Amino acid sequence: MHIVIAQMSHETNTFSPVITDLARFSRAGGDGPLEGDEAIAVLQGTATCMGGYLEVARAAGAEISIPIVAGAPPSGAVEDDAFEYITAKIVVAAQAGCDALFLDLHGAMVTRSYEDGEGELLRRIRAVAPHLPIAVALDMHANMYPAIVEQATVVTGYHTYPHIDMDATARRAGQILLDTVAGKVGPRMAWGNAPMLPHVMRQGTDDFPNREIQQRVAQMEREGALAASFFTGFPHADIRNAGVSAVVVTDGDAALARAYRDELLDMAWRARAAFVYQPEPLRDALARAETLGETGAGPVLLLDHYDNTASGGTMDTTAVLAAIMAQGLEDVAVFGIFDPSAVAAMVAAGAGNEVTVSLGGKLSMPALANGSQPITLTGRVKLLSDGRFKATVQMSRGLMIDMGTTAVLRVGSIDIVVVSKHVEPFDPGCFRALGIEPTERRYLMLKSRVHYRVGFKPLVREVVECAGVGVCTSDYSQVTFDKVRRPIYPLDLSIHSRHSMS
Repeated sequence: MHIVIAQMSHETNTFSPVITDLARFSRAGGDGPLEGDEAIAVLQGTATCMGGYLEVARAAGAEISIPIVAGAPPSGAVEDDAFEYITAKIVVAAQAGCDALFLDLHGAMVTRSYEDGEGELLRRIRAVAPHLPIAVALDMHANMYPAIVEQATVVTGYHTYPHIDMDATARRAGQILLDTVAGKVGPRMAWGNAPMLPHVMRQGTDDFPNREIQQRVAQMEREGALAASFFTGFPHADIRNAGVSAVVVTDGDAALARAYRDELLDMAWRARAAFVYQPEPLRDALARAETLGETGAGPVLLLDHYDNTASGGTMDTTAVLAAIMAQGLEDVAVFGIFDPSAVAAMVAAGAGNEVTVSLGGKLSMPALANGSQPITLTGRVKLLSDGRFKATVQMSRGLMIDMGTTAVLRVGSIDIVVVSKHVEPFDPGCFRALGIEPTERRYLMLKSRVHYRVGFKPLVREVVECAGVGVCTSDYSQVTFDKVRRPIYPLDLSIHSRHSMS
């Protein structure tokens, strides 16, 4: 058996000014995305979708081909030339012939020309390989369009957020597809969406209501579904189908698939108010953090969640950091600020030397009325690093994380990690690789939203959510939705039924 395995993964924040060209999909130190044996060497044994697919294919004794592994951190719309390059690699591999195709997609890729990047890829594959069995593994933040389900043989999605089941999701998709090829099952899929844009800060699977919905998803898979997936959607995409959806796969039972799909969408709709997040004013949050820091042992986590790079944030806004300094908080470790020019200035100054830098605020955000300004800081270059470490937490375990050339700026008792590449701080290794032990600090500041929980929640005693500035804002009134289907909750609070639109 010959199996082609490929990745095309990007979560597109249409409000983000960060450019998504082919270089953003490229491997560390390379001139293009991974492929072939090099991709296998990097990804086998990792807690990723590609790692899960490789496990299934190897267990089947298959010949494996990997035409491309193209994954980029969330950012703005994907440039057309990058999309054409990636899709061509996959389509050519499918056209050359294979017995099965395993695809690691995201489900929320928007390009300059297509709202549904994944659907367009699948349409192109079907044009050259109309009968090829195709498995698709999707992120929980997928914004589903009909073409994804219509063109795939089986679709599965993550059950956890933080995403600690990426490899399991791919194993599920891959095994169902192999069972299909062997004639053991005949997948039937049903999908649908609901007019809801859940706030990302209310999507975690250790919180109500997504916890209960995902528990029901798991129960469905034990009781009769080959795979059941509830997608919270990615709300920072101004496209028609942004928001909640569900896909259920059964063994030939279309009626059961539809019943399960409707049950999941109904569960979400009944709990819609619980998916709405109410930000706390930044001044109040930091005053509370100061009190917490004075009354107990162990780190207090300050969450700069409006500027999370894993949701397409610029990672260079300074509102929360400036407010921390104005509040006079001490013994703070900050991760991090994306500012390659500031890193270059610190490299030029050299470790151990004093330097004055203009930090952050360099990427304009036209989608927001209020942007971010640089702050001028004088401090000591505490450390310089190549910014590479291997993830050890359950999410992406074994994957090499690349922060780019990285510097630590010491200003008073505050250590600020400044990076050259956008990276989500979900693993404490982002500090430990730089000689900072997070458990020994009074405060940690992270530019994160939910993924921090997988690595940092066990280390901190309190979390204070800080509403700063950024294109990941949890205040929908700060951005303009022109393309999303309407009415939709909570943009339209008067909507009474999830069946009011298709």
